[in-house]
Amino acid sequence: MKLSILIPAYNEERTVEGILRRVADVALAGQVTKEIIVVNDCSTDQTEARIRAFQAANPGVDVRYFRHEVNQGKGGAIHTAIRQATGDYLIVQDADLEYDPDEFNILLKPVLAGVADVVYGSRFMGGRPHRILFFWHSIGNKILTMLSNAFNNLNLTDMETCYKLIRTDMVQSMPLLEKRFGFEPEVTAKLARIKNIRFYEVGISYYGRTYAEGKKINWQDGFRAIYCIIRYGLFR
Repeated sequence: MKLSILIPAYNEERTVEGILRRVADVALAGQVTKEIIVVNDCSTDQTEARIRAFQAANPGVDVRYFRHEVNQGKGGAIHTAIRQATGDYLIVQDADLEYDPDEFNILLKPVLAGVADVVYGSRFMGGRPHRILFFWHSIGNKILTMLSNAFNNLNLTDMETCYKLIRTDMVQSMPLLEKRFGFEPEVTAKLARIKNIRFYEVGISYYGRTYAEGKKINWQDGFRAIYCIIRYGLFR
């Protein structure tokens, strides 16, 4: 089996080289191979130079690089990466250091056991390190997850998680529309409509960052997420 690791990047010059190194170093369980697909969403800093430097220093690592000439948003970068994926499964890895690539194997476990089509990594299931940051962000996340569950008849604990391990053929067959952070509720709603799909959720670590450290999501994205939950949950 092959896993496609999709890395959308926008102005991540401080972290993108480090996350590429960590992803490249991960040894996947069950003889799973990997490909790394990086989409630079028209960064205005040295993100591209850092990616090129990593490629030059690591010619044996399978890194496929794409660049948007116009900024399209995180969802738009993910759409590009999805179209390029050739693995049996895919997962999104943010270009910051909030999520730990060593935990890919935790998400792969239900897949390798033959019981899952989709595995979400939950930051709220407990048992793993979780940086303490913003109270209202946590409340907002719980509200969005609850609304998504209600519209999609699921019982997830973390709909907004970056770590969504999905069968590639399923997500490539979807007409995905959301260009920013609305990708999360949209893909969740569309996955939930697939007949007999097998959803799993596992606990993961979370090393969150502050806005001073580069966090980009804001309150406007929260309202957009509510719109997406209603739109894709009601209108099919």
